[in-house]
Amino acid sequence: MRTNGHTPWVEGVARALGRAGNNGAVWLAIGALLALFDESNREAWLICAFLGPVAIGLNYLVKAVVRRPRPVLEGLPPLGGAPSSLSFPSAHATSSFAVATAMSRVEPWGAIAFLLAFALALGRPYLGMHYPSDVLVGAVLGVALGLIVPLSL
Repeated sequence: MRTNGHTPWVEGVARALGRAGNNGAVWLAIGALLALFDESNREAWLICAFLGPVAIGLNYLVKAVVRRPRPVLEGLPPLGGAPSSLSFPSAHATSSFAVATAMSRVEPWGAIAFLLAFALALGRPYLGMHYPSDVLVGAVLGVALGLIVPLSL
């Protein structure tokens, strides 16, 4: 993915998505907006909002145990930045799929969040930040987390 399909526009979109996914910020913002406009599900949307950053924190615990370094491709430096040199699993994929899964539990139309989750996750190996297996395992962990998180306190 790091060697095919690269154009300045697509790389720019992938970088922007990567920045938006840092620390679960995009999910915090989306969940907060949904909570603001959907009073009947406010509590569930707020839980979804905070699930993104929480999932990233949990993901870093796994990274610290596994300690897999990020990909190094000779002559192809990564096209994005990262807060650590650890790769497995992808925190962007974990948080994105956790929130998308939880959002789909709140309202059926919440499943549209999977479009953003897929785009965010695919951008990571495209930018050379992760191996595909990092993203796959991150997505699986995220779905599991999104299924088990309680959506009310």
